Amino acid sequence: MTLEPRTLLSRRDMLRRSAHGFGWLALAGLMRQRGGAMDRPVRPARAKNVILLFMDGGVSQVDSFDPKPRLTQEHGKPFQFKMDATQFDNNGSIFGSPWAFHPSKGAGIPVSDLFPHLRSVADELCIVRSMKAEFPEHAQACYFLHTGHSIVGRPSMGSWISYGLGTENETLPSFVVLNGGMIPMGGTGNYSNGFLPAIHQGSLFDLHSGGEVVASSTPADEDKMQRAKLAAIAAADREFLQRTPGGRRQLESAIRNYETAFAMQAALPELTDLRGETEATRKLYGLDSPDPMLSVYARECLMARRLVERGVRFVEVTCVKGVLPVAPWDAHDDLVKNHSRNAFAVDQPIAALIRDLKGRGLLDSTLVIFAGEFGRTPFAQGTKGRDHNPQGFSLWMAGGGLKNWVVHGATDDYGYRAIENVVDVHDLHATVLHLLGIDHEQLTYRYSGRDYRLTDVFGKVVHEIVA
Repeated sequence: MTLEPRTLLSRRDMLRRSAHGFGWLALAGLMRQRGGAMDRPVRPARAKNVILLFMDGGVSQVDSFDPKPRLTQEHGKPFQFKMDATQFDNNGSIFGSPWAFHPSKGAGIPVSDLFPHLRSVADELCIVRSMKAEFPEHAQACYFLHTGHSIVGRPSMGSWISYGLGTENETLPSFVVLNGGMIPMGGTGNYSNGFLPAIHQGSLFDLHSGGEVVASSTPADEDKMQRAKLAAIAAADREFLQRTPGGRRQLESAIRNYETAFAMQAALPELTDLRGETEATRKLYGLDSPDPMLSVYARECLMARRLVERGVRFVEVTCVKGVLPVAPWDAHDDLVKNHSRNAFAVDQPIAALIRDLKGRGLLDSTLVIFAGEFGRTPFAQGTKGRDHNPQGFSLWMAGGGLKNWVVHGATDDYGYRAIENVVDVHDLHATVLHLLGIDHEQLTYRYSGRDYRLTDVFGKVVHEIVA
């Protein structure tokens, strides 16, 4: 007698095929709520959401949050110390900051005149002056800050957070990128889900062109007809899934993407309708400013607040068009013109975001990060610009379980190299995950025969800045 080969059913297949599939439906609903990360080790969380204000191109640390009097004293003199290779190898003399620094009213944290609005909320900030990156080129450095790796194809920090924590809102993606017109060098690979399920990819919301916020978000069919089409597609996918169990993750992600896209059609009109915001809020952000860059960035910051209010886990706010065709903070030629224009566009909206989150009781649960991919040299490029500098730069964070009115780490007397309590990108990622209640060493994904994580085999939590 010939025996038929035995087919082993997974637990999911068993739930799907028995009791009319009701067990499977219950599991699917639970998985959707938890984002598929049901077995991830979670510590007590300080934050629930993250807003990344990405300063594409690299803000100069010595002109913003890291005052260096010695640069002013020695302005125009030759730089006497070893210079690392720069992007354009056109290194000039010591370049003192064109902007004065003044202390904040409470804690006395010095912030330059580039950011007068941010200075007014500086006591809410945790400034890290000892950041260090590994790459002096934009695309690699952008990938590194976003993904922890210098090459395209790895999951973004937002994707890892979506995978680790899931979603709090069934009708919106858990990872949203607010596109003000300037996608960083390296393109949308900065927001890729990489090898994680597709549901964790960053969703781009267009806030600059005046068209649909999300392409094709206006349904072409009536609700009933569209629902019937989605049901047919999902049924076909599930039938295919039964025949090809190896593609389970990909197909389940596709089905969930269909459902999220359908739900977004109802959620987006309410989300993007700002008419309910008070006149005071509009004025606070600069939403109706005649300056087009400021008004677009104000809309991005206000939309970021509305998204975290609705439970979106990770929101990235990009720069706006108007200064350079790529990497808008990339001040190689005219530092004063470049940084003045960019800072004017972002200063008021970001300060408003901090105030608004705090006033609504959201700052404690929302981690706000202001960062570029690297800093800039303390010596001139030519005579008026600054070249790339990954050896030492500043960023700041606020809320989300951090200490406020704190300055952590230091660069040397010229602001060139991080020398005290150095923090690298892996440390930043480990700290962000820690604040969200995730152990960065335990948040892993099995791919191509090994376990991967956001911090690779590196990273340490900067406990000194955690409240």
